[in-house]
Amino acid sequence: MHDIRSIRENPAAFDKGLMNRGMEPLSAALIALDDRRKSAVSALQTALERRNALSKEIGQAKAKKDEARAQELMAEVARLKESVPVLEQEEREAEKALFEALAAVPNIPKEDVPVGPDETGNVERHRYGTPLTLNSAKQHFEIGEGLGLMDFEAAARISGSRFVVLKGGLARLERALGQFMIDLHTTEHGYTEVNPPLLVRDEAMFGTAQLPKFEEDQFWALPGSSLETVLASAVNGTADGEAARKAVKEARYGLIPTAEVSLTNLVREQILAEEELPLRFTALTPSFRAEAGAAGRDTRGMIRQHQFVKCELVSVTTPETSADEHERMLTSAENVLKKLDLPFRTVTLCTGDMGFASAKTYDIEVWLPGQGMYREISSCSVCTDFQARRMNARYRPADGKGPRFVHTLNGSGLAVGRTLVAVLENYQNEDGSVTIPTVLQPYMGGLARLERMG
Repeated sequence: MHDIRSIRENPAAFDKGLMNRGMEPLSAALIALDDRRKSAVSALQTALERRNALSKEIGQAKAKKDEARAQELMAEVARLKESVPVLEQEEREAEKALFEALAAVPNIPKEDVPVGPDETGNVERHRYGTPLTLNSAKQHFEIGEGLGLMDFEAAARISGSRFVVLKGGLARLERALGQFMIDLHTTEHGYTEVNPPLLVRDEAMFGTAQLPKFEEDQFWALPGSSLETVLASAVNGTADGEAARKAVKEARYGLIPTAEVSLTNLVREQILAEEELPLRFTALTPSFRAEAGAAGRDTRGMIRQHQFVKCELVSVTTPETSADEHERMLTSAENVLKKLDLPFRTVTLCTGDMGFASAKTYDIEVWLPGQGMYREISSCSVCTDFQARRMNARYRPADGKGPRFVHTLNGSGLAVGRTLVAVLENYQNEDGSVTIPTVLQPYMGGLARLERMG
């Protein structure tokens, strides 16, 4: 969320940031909406002040026995009484129009973010490890199905496409990866483990900017009683479409697309002490994504699923320390891949490839020999105060000055399913078995190799 005062103070910088994202300038339109809001506020305030003044004048006229003047003033009060609700409605509409317009504008990229139209403008930062090349490298789903431990057909019968059933040692390997990640981040990287809600209200989704822009990308759940009420009203013709939609939104819960939503919102509507910062949270949770815009992409395998497990990292900092915290978070995420000895490269996303709430993003891409290419396995983003304004999350500086908005950061540390994919492809053997990375063997009860069941 943007501060309209900052836009007023430097409209050129705001428009430049949007243009770097490939958008048209918006400062003039937003300032015009704010002018409308200010005019509505002023008109209402003037009317209320006039009504209060008239009440005094009426009393004075009656004290002087000037009934004619009193009646004249009372008539004006009556007219104001009729106009005030109209003015109040105009103020609400103006406030709403400005709020909705600001809520639809993405964050402004930091000055050091490369400018580009899409992923072709991303800039490689560094690489780690030597990409494995195999003459007959298989993709992860070929390996998993060959082991008899990965079943997409059973998942489709249960839930449809973009789901998978993992069995036996492969199910344990996925669990081992998640436990390894959460242990690493809590014991070596200084993050506090959190077990957060998986179902959240719209306010939480709005806070981290999943709403309103990405509503179709989310899964939504309704309590049975609420669903029955909404459906009954629609069937009986007692609720129009807009009323039904409003009822659904008031009753629904969102299934988190990432634990970023729950973890970041831990500080919503709070004023923290500067001494408490930085806060560093991590969680290992299921995540749910509708993948509304991913038709035809990665239809085979586990790369793009409706349900997956992810180890999330979230930091809450002061503005002065958020850039350093971003580098620290990136190092923490990269360390997972280093300990697993998986080759990867890290890129800085360009302005045209960044997420809506991000001011700067690093993507970590792991090498997949089965595909012969690097694929994203983590995004680490600094969101400056963009999310904090939406959540009203602030801190009180140590110098005693008034509260300031915190800065928030989030990153995958890592996506567990994609890490499983990387392990399968990078540790595959010619006989179809998979070697377990050394650091995971204690989590696997000492098992060193996955082999075909039966």
